[in-house]
Amino acid sequence: MRVLLIGANGYLGRFVADRLLADPAVQLTALGRGDDADVRFDLATGSPGALTRFLDAVHPGVVVNCAGTTRGGARELTRHNTVAVATVCEALRRSGCGARLVQIGCGSEYGPSQPGSSTAEDAVPRPGGPYGVSKLAATELVLGSGLDAVVLRVFSPVGPGTPAGSPLGRLAEAMRRAMQSGDAELKLGGLGTQRDFVDVRDVARAVHAASLSAAQGVINIGSGRAVRLRDAAGILARVAGYGGALNELDGPPHSPVGTPARLLGRHRLADRNGCLGMKKAMALL
Repeated sequence: MRVLLIGANGYLGRFVADRLLADPAVQLTALGRGDDADVRFDLATGSPGALTRFLDAVHPGVVVNCAGTTRGGARELTRHNTVAVATVCEALRRSGCGARLVQIGCGSEYGPSQPGSSTAEDAVPRPGGPYGVSKLAATELVLGSGLDAVVLRVFSPVGPGTPAGSPLGRLAEAMRRAMQSGDAELKLGGLGTQRDFVDVRDVARAVHAASLSAAQGVINIGSGRAVRLRDAAGILARVAGYGGALNELDGPPHSPVGTPARLLGRHRLADRNGCLGMKKAMALL
């Protein structure tokens, strides 16, 4: 099976690439903006026609789109998260390859949820910011494209190399600075927020399974469990050996918690019992 992976240089994309390369039945081609991509192509500025010609030449059976951005203003988020997906969908419609599309969505598409609740795939999305809006628009484009496609709504991925802009990444970076400067006190905001953390390697397993499956529509990828950032901060402090005081500031609303993902044939997309515990996850940051 030939797989075209878009966004292989990103945080999720790197783990997805490793997972796909471990499958001897997969022939992987990486497309992206970086010099180490097999083919350099910028989805945000490239035309559907150019991508169509590449699809017809490579003829992949599956296209996995991990590309996108979490930072920037509404215009940049729309360009990289929505317009880019429109390019992929249009190119696949024009191409004769007939490839299946696995699109990476996110839990932010649902918007904030009430504490103690979980969010199923049939919940009405109400994103609370431009990032969630841009990702939801991309999901709607995929679902309305008429393609053989599935959208994996990933909640809060965590694991080795967690980005500094993510909740756990910010905690880790703040703690590193406090330890380096010898601060005996660390002030942190948003610790009341709950997150559904999922190991990034389980996300890669989910992408692999979705590539082999015939499932369509939207599938949540998460653990189904809420973890307060306050608890994560305490675990991280113990693992890192930080003995200072953690002083909490007021935080934002709760992020959604996904229901455990359903089965794709014989492949479980996110193994609820297989995800790393928080202590082990913190140790990997």
